[in-house]
Amino acid sequence: MSVIERIGKALEPLMLVMGLVSPIATLPQIYKLYFSHTEHAAGLSLTTWVLYSFIAMLWTIYGLYHKNPTIWVGNGLGFLMYLAMVAGIIVRVGMTF
Repeated sequence: MSVIERIGKALEPLMLVMGLVSPIATLPQIYKLYFSHTEHAAGLSLTTWVLYSFIAMLWTIYGLYHKNPTIWVGNGLGFLMYLAMVAGIIVRVGMTF
């Protein structure tokens, strides 16, 4: 096993955790959108969050195809978080860019 392969193998658990931290970091935005700063929803980009959702969905499918939880777990959670942002923007502001 090469050094790169050993490093990659050692990073797997850390990358799984990082894959979870990234979408969880969206929770404050979701909270503001739905509860504390709903009047600022117009300042959010629906296009950006739709693209984040689409990218996370593709990564989730890719991770499932390769049976790699390091890829699909975090991206699957991210997909759900980003969809919550999309839904909140649409509910609060409507179809905006």
